[in-house]
Amino acid sequence: MNDFFSTFFSADFSAQPLNVEAVVLGLCLSFLCGMVISQTYMATHSGLSYSRSFVNSMVVIPMIVTVVMMVLNNNLVTAFGLMAVFAVVRFRNVLRDTLDTSYVLAVLVVGMASGTQRFSLAVVATVTLALVMFFLHYTSYGTRQRYDVILNMHWSRPPAELPDVGGILDRHARNVHCASRRSGDAQAGTDLSYRLLLRDPDRVDELLLELRQLDGVSRLTSLKAEQESEL
Repeated sequence: MNDFFSTFFSADFSAQPLNVEAVVLGLCLSFLCGMVISQTYMATHSGLSYSRSFVNSMVVIPMIVTVVMMVLNNNLVTAFGLMAVFAVVRFRNVLRDTLDTSYVLAVLVVGMASGTQRFSLAVVATVTLALVMFFLHYTSYGTRQRYDVILNMHWSRPPAELPDVGGILDRHARNVHCASRRSGDAQAGTDLSYRLLLRDPDRVDELLLELRQLDGVSRLTSLKAEQESEL
């Protein structure tokens, strides 16, 4: 087995031999730094433009750039070739998803590594990036789901009697957040929008049934969190 690995890592035909320990250390460090930056972004981001794929890209792209720098290795000819390939891909394709861009960058860099005869670098980078992609996918990394369901309703009774609604919501939800409240005159009623973190997401139908049976509730609609489009 040792002979196999020694043969594999010495099979590159590049000008300089591959330092496997430096490759692994660089990829691990860029992964950890990307995780720190993405966690900071998740904690400080506000507004409607949050995207999970963008968060994942902040983890993957530092690793890709690390491989890019290893492929270039102070080689000016390779650098110009890489710029030309990126320009062609950017001209021919418009990618709306930042994670798709990361995949395109990954395959380009691996191709550059193979083309510059850094075969072991191409294999190590491919395996590492694939593992990170699977990790981000199966852990749903970057998701900021703080509620299970969105409830919209119209309340025709006086606002002072809203605790009747709150009592039902508190029985079914661990966390209740009133995201929107629009009140008209005394006869028009109040339009309400709630974000709920349910105690048991499988019992959402019971919650809706109780609310519909409550006098004063009308135009009740619900939306599951996974059905909400990511902006």
